[in-house]
Amino acid sequence: MALSVGACSATALEALSAKVEQAQIKLGSTAMVVTANPLASRAGAEILRAGGSAVDAAIAIEAVLSLVEPQSSGLGGGGYMTHFDNASNVVSVYDGRETAPALATEKMFLDQDGNSIGYLNAKNSGLSTGVPGMVSMLSLAHQDHGKIPWGPHFDRAKQLATDGFEVSPRLQGMIARFGKYIPATLDQGPIDAYRYFFKENGQPLAVGDLRTNPDYAAALSLIAADPQAFYQGPLAEKIVEQTSQTPRAGSLSLSDLKNYKAQKRQALCTPFKTKLLCGPPPSSSWVAIGQIMGLLENAPAFTAEGANDPQNWALFAEAQRLAYADRDQYVADDQYVEVPLSGMLNPDYLATRAKLISPVKAITDLKPGNPWAYQATEKVAYGVDGTDDQPGTTHFVVVDGDGNVVSMTASVESIFGSTRMAGGMFLNNQLTDFSFNPVDKAGNAVANKVVANKRPRSSMSPTIVLDENGEFLMASGSPGGNSIIAYTAKTLVGVLEWGLSPQQSIDLPNLVARKGKVRIEKSRASAELISGLREFGYEVNESAGENSGLSVVYQHADGRLEGGVDPRREGIIELLELD
Repeated sequence: MALSVGACSATALEALSAKVEQAQIKLGSTAMVVTANPLASRAGAEILRAGGSAVDAAIAIEAVLSLVEPQSSGLGGGGYMTHFDNASNVVSVYDGRETAPALATEKMFLDQDGNSIGYLNAKNSGLSTGVPGMVSMLSLAHQDHGKIPWGPHFDRAKQLATDGFEVSPRLQGMIARFGKYIPATLDQGPIDAYRYFFKENGQPLAVGDLRTNPDYAAALSLIAADPQAFYQGPLAEKIVEQTSQTPRAGSLSLSDLKNYKAQKRQALCTPFKTKLLCGPPPSSSWVAIGQIMGLLENAPAFTAEGANDPQNWALFAEAQRLAYADRDQYVADDQYVEVPLSGMLNPDYLATRAKLISPVKAITDLKPGNPWAYQATEKVAYGVDGTDDQPGTTHFVVVDGDGNVVSMTASVESIFGSTRMAGGMFLNNQLTDFSFNPVDKAGNAVANKVVANKRPRSSMSPTIVLDENGEFLMASGSPGGNSIIAYTAKTLVGVLEWGLSPQQSIDLPNLVARKGKVRIEKSRASAELISGLREFGYEVNESAGENSGLSVVYQHADGRLEGGVDPRREGIIELLELD
């Protein structure tokens, strides 16, 4: 079948090329920060100018994002940091994913009849809050890679919380759109968030309104003095108090907070042609990105037209569908269940799965593969998973003057997390990333079911790419719920396969292919691309909601750093010439 050209015009690509020329600087005495918010990018840049490392900058960035982008992430949530150490060429992962309380049960999101209580009821509750891992993760990474003493990292966020920050268009839009889900009366739940976002006359904050947060400033003072102050003492007591409020009180305890420890983990890395792709192991779903790229390496080759050929997009979609099928079936916290990681990334397995990809027709009978056959571990028959992974996340990249890199994704799960606040922070609803049903219709246990102290499965996939010499080449990642996998993979395909710049790859339409449907970002996709996908055999949903928040940095062979920032959000690139 012939597919028509037109996914991205040459004129548009030329315009983008001119735009990103301004985002290139020489490496050596230079650094770069890319975040989804200008205040956060500037806070990170300030730390780098003061002699801080990429990790130091990450701490300052997340502290500010917790205040100015509370719909997405914060110190009341968690995340993953993928770190590249330039001196040793070692990629490490810091795992700050939340854990279920010790008293959590596999039926905690079911009613007395065994039916789901519903996503919104679960989200806006104390049941949904896992032990926040962010502060512990940042502290652990700082112990290994911090260059300045713990504490000054929080100064900018504390100043903004005290003096006030202007409500941005994106934050205001989130309040206006999702404010109806924030409890406004005590019978609905704690009303701190309503009082924070709505005026006495019931009107939401407007763009440009100055919003102070003295509670957050006070909390930051405690954390700056000692990161353990988040997990013990008055702040921890407030967190437990909020999650214990009715309706739908949770079981989070002071003991859960005291016992939480972020983990340093070996990065999950897989080759792609001459490159090495690295990201977090489960409970992150990064393995799906490794699978997508491995499948594409074995699938019918892309044509020379790259992003301009709908057939190439169809091949990308097929790789996504196969990877998502495996991810949805097998990925969960591998400290509690067996995940067939080596099989999922086994070259022979990927080559076999790639044979299902045709250049002319979509796969009609899509099922998870059998990666167990490609590793020594005995097969486990997991149930069909119905987890609903909602967007409410942020991603940023930092490259410091020594060439160290942080690619970090952080989240409170859905918009404004659980809507409950403590210490001026929104508490996460990450436990809704578990499967609400512990078994499927056939009675098989779901890998991602709730278990006490277990980490829920995540789509967060902060990625670092190394070149053929083991040197840093590229960092990428995005928010977007389970679409994170597709969004991030798009930038890898765009840069590594289609020859685009970071900005060009970000500006391409977002395409998410999962199960039997394909969603395409209507405002950025050409009619030729959409019709080509339909000709290929897809049921195409022309979506208006593919709201990624990609941050990308690429290092050229001559040392130039080139950044890309997602125009779908409010971020900026900070370029630094360091002494």
